[in-house]
Amino acid sequence: MGKRRVAALEKIDADFASLQYKIRRDPKSYKDDFLKQWEQYESQREIFLMSPTAATADSVEAFHNMIDLIAHVADCYPEETTTFPDDLKTILTQHHAVIHPELREKVVGSLILLRRKDVIDSATVLTTLFPILVSSPSKTLREMLFTKILNDLRNSNSKAINHPLNRTVQTVLYNLITADRASPRAIWAIKLTRELWKRQIWTDARPVDVMKEACLAENEKVIVGAVRFFLGGDKEREELEDESSDEEVDLSKVRHQIGINKKSKKQKKAYEKAVNKVKQHDRKKQQPHPLNFSALHLLHDPQDFAEKLFTKHLQNTKTKLSLDTKTLVVQLVTRLVGLHKLTIVPLYSWFIKFLTPRQQSVTSFLASLAQGTHNLVPPDVLEPLIQKIANEFVSEASASEVAAAGLNAIREICARQPLAMSDTLLQDLVQYRKSKDKGVMMAAKGLLSLYREVGAELLKKRDRGKDASIGLRSGLQHQTKFGEEEAGGIEGLELLAKWKEDEKKRKRVEKGLPEEAGSGEEDKDDDDGSDSDGWEVGSDDSSISGDWINVSDSEDEPAPKKLKKGEEAAGKADDDIDGEAQAAELERMSKLATTTILTPADLAKLQELRASAAVDKAMNGQRRKRQHQDENRHTDDGLTAENIEAPARLRKLTKEEKVALAKEGKPDREEHKSTQAIRKSKLQASGKSTSNREKQRNKNFMMTLGKAKSKQKRSLVETRKVLRGHVDRSSRGGRRGNWG
Repeated sequence: MGKRRVAALEKIDADFASLQYKIRRDPKSYKDDFLKQWEQYESQREIFLMSPTAATADSVEAFHNMIDLIAHVADCYPEETTTFPDDLKTILTQHHAVIHPELREKVVGSLILLRRKDVIDSATVLTTLFPILVSSPSKTLREMLFTKILNDLRNSNSKAINHPLNRTVQTVLYNLITADRASPRAIWAIKLTRELWKRQIWTDARPVDVMKEACLAENEKVIVGAVRFFLGGDKEREELEDESSDEEVDLSKVRHQIGINKKSKKQKKAYEKAVNKVKQHDRKKQQPHPLNFSALHLLHDPQDFAEKLFTKHLQNTKTKLSLDTKTLVVQLVTRLVGLHKLTIVPLYSWFIKFLTPRQQSVTSFLASLAQGTHNLVPPDVLEPLIQKIANEFVSEASASEVAAAGLNAIREICARQPLAMSDTLLQDLVQYRKSKDKGVMMAAKGLLSLYREVGAELLKKRDRGKDASIGLRSGLQHQTKFGEEEAGGIEGLELLAKWKEDEKKRKRVEKGLPEEAGSGEEDKDDDDGSDSDGWEVGSDDSSISGDWINVSDSEDEPAPKKLKKGEEAAGKADDDIDGEAQAAELERMSKLATTTILTPADLAKLQELRASAAVDKAMNGQRRKRQHQDENRHTDDGLTAENIEAPARLRKLTKEEKVALAKEGKPDREEHKSTQAIRKSKLQASGKSTSNREKQRNKNFMMTLGKAKSKQKRSLVETRKVLRGHVDRSSRGGRRGNWG
C-alpha cells in the first residue's frame, strides 16, 4: 500500500506541474480548467478551516498542491484570485502553531511568490510574517521567517532605497521595543536592524534610534545585542564591504578554461556572467563612495543617552545585570563620553571600587576609564583615580604585569587630560624606567616621553630632555590650561608659505636681482606673485589695528624677581626678538590663510608638500607625537583591554609560544612540499596547464620509444646537424628568436 500511495502522489504532482505549465503558456485556453481547480481549492479550504488539526495526510497533501498551483498562476487570473492572499494570511495567522510543517512552509513560500509576482506588496508580507516571527514557539519557523523577511527587504531596496517601506518597518520595530521593555521579543528587532545596517540597506539615524531604545530595555539579552551593535556594528559593515570588494573575477582565467575545454552553452553562459560581474564591479568603482556615518555619530542626543545608560544600568544598585554585561555598558558609556566630550561627573567616582588588581576584567575597566577621559574633564575628578591606580598597581611589591598595566593605564588617561597628574606622583612613576622588567620599563618610558611633550614643567630638569628644555626656555612649549583649545588651521599651510617665498627668491635670483627686495619693490613683487600663484582678496587698510600687544595678568602670575640692569636689558632684548619672530610668523600665516584664495595648483602643491614632509619625518626616524596618536586611536576605534596589557607582552615567551609562533603561516608536516611542488599546485589551482617540457617528461614510455630508437640510428653527420641547430637556437634566443 505504501508504494502504491507514493506512486499515486507522484502522478498527482506530475499532473499539477503539467497543468501549471499549460496555464502559463496559454491562460485563456485553460481558464475553465483553472476554475475547476479553484472550486476544489475553496471546498478544501473550508474543510481545512473547520478542523485544521484533524486533517488527514491525503487532504493536507491535496491542499498543499492546490495552494502551490494557484500561487504560481495567480497573476494570470487576477480577478478570480483576489481573495487568495487574504486566505493565506488567515491560515498562517490563526493556525501557524497547529498546521503541518510542510503545509505551513508552503503557505509562507506562496506569500513570498505572490510578492515576487507583484500580486501583493512588501508591506502586506511583512505585516503578516513579523507578528508570527516574534510569537511563534517553533524555532525552524522563526529561522525561516527571519530569512524571508530579510531577503524581501533586501530585494525591495536593491534598485533604489524604498523609503516608505523602510520607515514602516522601522516604526514597527521601534514600537515592538518600547511597548514592553522587559519582553525578549525585541531581540528580533535587534537582529533585523543589525543585519540591514551591516549590508548598508539602512544607513540613516532611524535604525540608530531603534537600537538606542533597545539599549535602555530591561531584558539582558536585548541590552547585550544593542550595546554590541554600537561597539562593533560599524566594524562588521567595513569587513563585509572589504569582502565584497575582494571578490573579483579573473577573465583571463575563465577565457583560458573555455579554450582548453570542450565548448558548450553552459561555458558560454558562465563567461557572459563573469563579464557582467566585472562590468558591474567597474561601475561600482566609478561611483562616488557613500558617506557611511558611524552609529555613534548619528545619535540625536548623546548626552541624554549616556546619562540614561549610566543611571539605569550602572548607578542603579537594584539592577541584576551580570559583570560581563556591565563591562559592555561601561565601554559604550565611556566611548560616548570620550567621542562627544560629554560631562558625567558621577561616572568617574563609580570607577573607584573596580580599580584593584583582584577585580575580574580589571584591564577592561582601566581601558574604559581611559577612553572616557577628555580634555574637558575636571582634573580634580581624575586625581583620586590616578592616585588609586598608582597605589594599587604600581609598586615594587606588585607583579611586573600588574605594574605595567597600571603605568600604561595612567599614561592613556594623562594623554587625554595631562592636568590630572601631580608633579610628585609623576616624578615617582618615572623612576620605574630603571626597572629590570622590560614591560614596566617601556611603560614608564612612555609616560616620561608623553610629559616631555605635554607637561615638561612637572618633570625634573634632568628628566626633561633636550627638546623640552629648549622649548621651555624659549617659551615655545608650555602646559595647556584647562579648557584651552588649539586654534584650527589648514594642515601644512606653513610649508606652502615657505615654498612660495623660496620660489619668489629663486625667480629674483634668475632675473639678476637680490633675494630680498626693498619696500616699494617688495610690494610690486607681491602683486605679481599674487597674480601668478593664487587669487588675493583685497583688504581695507583701516582694519589693521596695529602691532601685537602683550597683556599680562598680574593676579595669576607671580611677581618676577628683580634683576640687574644688564640682565634685564638682555632678557628684554631676547623677549623682543622672540616676540617679533612669532608676530612675523603669525602675520605671514594669517595673510596667506585670510587674504589668498588657494588655486587648484596650490592645493595640489600643498598635498605634495604634506606627503614629502611625512616621508622626510619617517626617514629621519622622528616619532609622531604620542598625544595625537592616542587621540586618533580613541576617536576611531576606542581603547580595549589589549591596549592596556600591551607592555606585558614584552616578557619572554615560553617554549610552547615560540613553537606556535614559528609554525604560524607555515604548512603542516602532512602538507610539506618542495618549492617546485608548491608552485605546481598553485598553477593547477589557478587553472593553468603545465609546460611542454613537463608534458614530455610525464609522457608514456611507449610513446617515446620510437624517438629513442631513431636517436640511436643517427649518423655522425645527422648528430652534428642537430647539435649545430641547438647552438644556433640558443644563440638567437630560442625558436622564436630574440630580435628585440
